[in-house]
Amino acid sequence: MLSQIIKNSIEQSVKKVFHTLEIPYPSDIDILIEQPANLEHGDYSCNIAMQLAKTLRKSPLVIAELVKAEITLEESYTGLLQKVEVAAPGFINLYMDWQMWAKHSFDLPDSMGEKVIIEHTSINPNKAAHVGHLRNACIGDALVRIMKRTGHNVEVHNYVDDLGNQLADTVVGLLNVPLEGDHQRFGDYCWDLYAKVNKEYAQNPEMTHKRTDMLHALEQGDGNQAWLGNLVAERIVREHVAEMKRFGIHYDLLVWESNILKEGFWAAASEKLQQTTVFVQETEGKLAGCWVLKQGTDVSNGADSEDHQLDKVLVRSNGILTYTAKDIAYHLWKFGLLTKNFTYSEFSTGLWTTGLTGTQEPYGHADRVINVIDYRQEYPQQMVKQALGALGYNDQAEKLHHVSYGVVSLSPASADELGIDISEGKSSYAMSGRQGIGVKVIDLVKLMEQNIEHSRSEKEGLSSHIIATAAIRYYLLRFNLGTEIVFDFKQATEISGNTGVYLMYTYARASSVLGKSTTPLITDASQLQFPLEMEKAELALLRQLSLWQETLYSASIELTPNILCTYAHTLATLFNNFYSICPILKGDAATIAFRLWLTSRFKDTLGDVLGVLGLPTPSRM
Repeated sequence: MLSQIIKNSIEQSVKKVFHTLEIPYPSDIDILIEQPANLEHGDYSCNIAMQLAKTLRKSPLVIAELVKAEITLEESYTGLLQKVEVAAPGFINLYMDWQMWAKHSFDLPDSMGEKVIIEHTSINPNKAAHVGHLRNACIGDALVRIMKRTGHNVEVHNYVDDLGNQLADTVVGLLNVPLEGDHQRFGDYCWDLYAKVNKEYAQNPEMTHKRTDMLHALEQGDGNQAWLGNLVAERIVREHVAEMKRFGIHYDLLVWESNILKEGFWAAASEKLQQTTVFVQETEGKLAGCWVLKQGTDVSNGADSEDHQLDKVLVRSNGILTYTAKDIAYHLWKFGLLTKNFTYSEFSTGLWTTGLTGTQEPYGHADRVINVIDYRQEYPQQMVKQALGALGYNDQAEKLHHVSYGVVSLSPASADELGIDISEGKSSYAMSGRQGIGVKVIDLVKLMEQNIEHSRSEKEGLSSHIIATAAIRYYLLRFNLGTEIVFDFKQATEISGNTGVYLMYTYARASSVLGKSTTPLITDASQLQFPLEMEKAELALLRQLSLWQETLYSASIELTPNILCTYAHTLATLFNNFYSICPILKGDAATIAFRLWLTSRFKDTLGDVLGVLGLPTPSRM
């Protein structure tokens, strides 16, 4: 990566300065480089001289000159650096030879074949998926694509909680709550049924014992109610998988919570935990009879009520396991730390599922685990980390990453379009499955298709359905992960601005320019004549193109797909500026050849970005 090459060069130069001055090189020096917004200040700039003024007892300008005198690139990259200048009050500004850059290929850091398990989507199998679930799936799938693109061995899990309250409620509803209506899919029927059974609980609190009985029946797994739960969960999961496939989202393995229990994973995990001091059974207080994971408490001295609030119950006093208990066992298996294993069978073509019968497959045994779960599950995820640490698996605890994200709500305009009462005048409207309030994925796609169909002047190229799913996907990815998304249909489908539609139109524009050209495209930069002095629009586009690899690498380290969206939007904007200022197909032969090469380089790079983000690369819209 170009920025890393520049940074390494400056670091070596600074070390030489320290050596010449016979001063020990500090271990805490942090060398930062950036691309200045003003093109006149260089392609890269570094302020290390100002940081070292106090240590070296010299002025920043003097230090900058000393560092500049030592700067040389590795032999294989000789010629990349055109010139280095020092500017007040001590900046080191570096100017690149972009034709030399174009001749080189740059490699991403070696992933060393690291195996990464990414768990995402993991929707409760009790009703249709909504847009909040879709944000999880889009983030997870983008991370899958990022990690694969950076050379990792990726295994994708979708965890199915078929023993939880939500499925229990839906089965209770099927057996006890009458419901009629026009429903196209089973998941849509269960959407309404789930809301109705929760209203029944509110009106008749004594009915909640049916949920407890159902949870016991599902865990026991061998009666009529358990089989009904299995049928409901499988039917819903098939709908979820088919729905996500429309967005280009795929999985390698469905992991069923019931299999974790039946295969004895929790029994094996519990046996390990009981050898520690942090997993204890409470004998008094409101948690009496519960097995809990203690939170940094000296268990020999007991715990006060405030400490109890931090303790995580893993086994309730009635013997029912909490979600976190099963999650701890699951993660021990993910890292290959349990002697137990699943057997596997095909759920559908290319998608495998855990089960009690089947074959042995090489799943699990991860070097690194990434879980995409919303911010409300931060505490349970911390408990999984704590359990791994308590068992002595500190390396695995460090390599367990929770990718947290904000929930999705609806803008007033979108809520109104869906028939939700907006008379309260809120700035956004939260979704609630228990109340039946929200936008199902299938309804969202239909509405977006209609909006796109009405706004399109041309009907050739991509279908409105493909544009709709791509627009939704990008909209859910472009925000900072911690941000609550207030979803707005109109904003998501706008042609201008930071939208997926804008990026796809820009890609199609570049394709169109290349298709119209009668001049042969020269792809070998060494055969081109670069301008002696580039237009600002050309240079700005080249600089942005050079940032792709380091942006991709940063996204893989920081687990932040949204920075790819920011990069893509800036890249597309710079190309459109170049397109409007610099005639691509007019001028002398050398200029046309260079601008066609630059357009082709842009198209290939944006195509790579769109592929990692999971968006199509259309030649026509």
